[in-house]
Amino acid sequence: QRQLEERGGGLVQSGASLKLSCAASGGSIRPAAMGWFRQAPGKGREFVASIGGFVLSGYGSERSTEYAESWKVRFTITRDNDKNMVYLQIDRVSADDTDVYYCGWSSYAAIISDSTDYHYWGQGTQVTVSS
Repeated sequence: QRQLEERGGGLVQSGASLKLSCAASGGSIRPAAMGWFRQAPGKGREFVASIGGFVLSGYGSERSTEYAESWKVRFTITRDNDKNMVYLQIDRVSADDTDVYYCGWSSYAAIISDSTDYHYWGQGTQVTVSS
């Protein structure tokens, strides 16, 4: 019932910026931590970023975020609970950013970097960075 759909991937030139989106359906993402992961063929799903969910007293702004050390300077995760959307902004993309990016929906509110704590996933969106 719960589904995620990533968009925004494609071919982008090195040094440019890219913003990926994740649309959720089947429930509200407001209380849930959301995450972005990447996975290449033959490799495991790798943590990119996570943003925490909100308690009942929350009012729409992210309270905490976490990024993988390799990308924390250039990557920004945001959310819009009213639209049930999550975003990943990638600045100054490089060839090393080429991969398939997945959006994850967790059952917990705290920021999470472990992929096993995300129970729903999108189909992924391909990001290819050209030289």
